[in-house]
Amino acid sequence: MDKMTKPILFKKGAEASLYVADWHGKKVVMKKRLPKKYRLQQLDEQIRRYRTVHEPQLMHEAKKAGVSTPTIFLVDINDAMIVMEFIDGKQVKQLLSEISSLKRRKLCFELGELVGKLHRHGIVHGDLTTSNMIQNPEGKLFFVDFGLGEKTKELEARGVDLHLMRRALQSVHFRFAEECFSSVMEGYSAVLDTDTVKNVLDKIKEIEKRGRYIVARRSEQD
Repeated sequence: MDKMTKPILFKKGAEASLYVADWHGKKVVMKKRLPKKYRLQQLDEQIRRYRTVHEPQLMHEAKKAGVSTPTIFLVDINDAMIVMEFIDGKQVKQLLSEISSLKRRKLCFELGELVGKLHRHGIVHGDLTTSNMIQNPEGKLFFVDFGLGEKTKELEARGVDLHLMRRALQSVHFRFAEECFSSVMEGYSAVLDTDTVKNVLDKIKEIEKRGRYIVARRSEQD
């Protein structure tokens, strides 16, 4: 592309590779969805095109809901590529281990509010991990990577979203995972009505029971 420095790979994911480059004087992230050889070529192209178009749309909807996301500069459907703003800052994954308990609770409360705003607006992120949340030097939180997101108000999808977040906290931040998730749900409760929050919490418990049942069944079969 015109006026873009040679992109440097900085993350290779299952769905896409992320590159950093300078484009028209701006530091940008180039997200490129690579072909999957295990899929039929025509189907693979359809999936990559759809996700390339759908992700920026969700990010725009998230902004309207009051959740900050990177600015989109270019969408290239043919190359299944998105060029977007590089968010300078720290992943929440890093921050949670560095800050005090009080700041951690405050940060998680704010995260819960943002998730609540997404869900209230009918947006499910699809990969709510602390790696996909970045705080810039001014303290502003950004949500990134909406590649697995969707527009839905289904209770199951909301429950799965928050279940994934809880699992991510337990996996990486196990020493204070429950404290963090409790603060997340407090923030979530500040945005959504009591009945909705109760239903979502019940759904999370149901999803967790399902997971334990599957694990138990596998153990019996071994």
